[in-house]
Amino acid sequence: LMSDSYLQELFAERIGGIRFGKDTTIYKFEKIKRAKAAARKAKPDVELIDMGVGEPDDKAFPEVIAALTEEAAKVENRFYSDNGCAEFKAAAAAYMEELYGVKLDADKEINHSIGSKSALTLLPTCFINPGDITVMTIPGYPVLGTWTQYLGGEVVNLPLLKENQFLPNLDSLTPDQKKRCKLIYLNYPNNPTGASATPEFYDKAIAFAKANKCLLVVDAPYAPLNFCGKPLSILSRPEGKEYAVELHSMSKGFNMTGWRLGWVCGNAAAVKAFATVKDNADSGQFLAIQKAAVKALQNQKSITPQICEKYRRRLAALVETLQELGFAASMPEGSFFLFVEIPKGVKGGRRFANAEEFSQWMITEKLISTVPWDDVGHFVRFSATFVAPTLDEEKRVLDEVKKRLKDSVFEF
Repeated sequence: LMSDSYLQELFAERIGGIRFGKDTTIYKFEKIKRAKAAARKAKPDVELIDMGVGEPDDKAFPEVIAALTEEAAKVENRFYSDNGCAEFKAAAAAYMEELYGVKLDADKEINHSIGSKSALTLLPTCFINPGDITVMTIPGYPVLGTWTQYLGGEVVNLPLLKENQFLPNLDSLTPDQKKRCKLIYLNYPNNPTGASATPEFYDKAIAFAKANKCLLVVDAPYAPLNFCGKPLSILSRPEGKEYAVELHSMSKGFNMTGWRLGWVCGNAAAVKAFATVKDNADSGQFLAIQKAAVKALQNQKSITPQICEKYRRRLAALVETLQELGFAASMPEGSFFLFVEIPKGVKGGRRFANAEEFSQWMITEKLISTVPWDDVGHFVRFSATFVAPTLDEEKRVLDEVKKRLKDSVFEF
């Protein structure tokens, strides 16, 4: 526990105020971390299979690493990049047109970000005053909502229900919520559900934003990892560029998670506001990283399909295994996640009150790590990003998962 000092009375209420550092609540990712450590200690001879990690399992492609090495050696790349270099913006614009059929003005409708998370922290500072509302979806990634609350705004959570294909019902907002709403967060293909948005859903969301004068913030890091047809951008829909900004990332579709690079694109005024706030928050990502990313974006047709196929193949095998065991598993439409409802228990043994209990049991008894979600129903998220450098190793891991789970008879 943090010792009491004069600082204890100075902490802002947004991080807990006088209570900061004294909360003993253990959050789910910390519980998972502790359970994994305990399982490894209890069974040191059994491999722990980590299907909880939500990041690519491989490094960036060789040509991208080579480009970084070359660019890092150039003296002119030592400077601050501020709001980004022209080469990266131009490459992002070409990529958006090539993959999504979206034409963007590289100077006015695109700005680089130090990863999507950074962009999500800054966007509320462009729009949220005390009392304003950001609409979030649950289960989901909370950063835009957290920063909305930091700024005195309010968050309204809309559930992602299986029976609604994990799409939010915007019409369920009250008249007061619609009036005060400024930002609506959408994330497709979705983390954690793996669901994809349809063109019809995006059209409805744009119509809602138009009718209620709010901005759609579409977090699209998984957009290139699409298993059901052509990847979709909301900016490709009629009036999309007027009522939305879309956040893209080098992380998931290019194995560049730790490189921390993405971009915000869409509505020119919103992009300008983001750039203005960003100018007061950071000095831009290292120019060598941006220029290496140009090489990745130019080679997307050879890079991303390989990554996409790997995760599609792994997820298809996981779905088949879980279906054989009685789980209501179905192939996700995108991302590298498989989101499934938990069993009620194991025949003749353990009962599960919620997903957290099931996830802890999976780690302790099966040494398979997953992530529980109890926000709306009881689900666990399997990630296909387990480490397996070769096809033979991938098959071995998947066969081992099947073998361990077949030891139990699940009841649903």
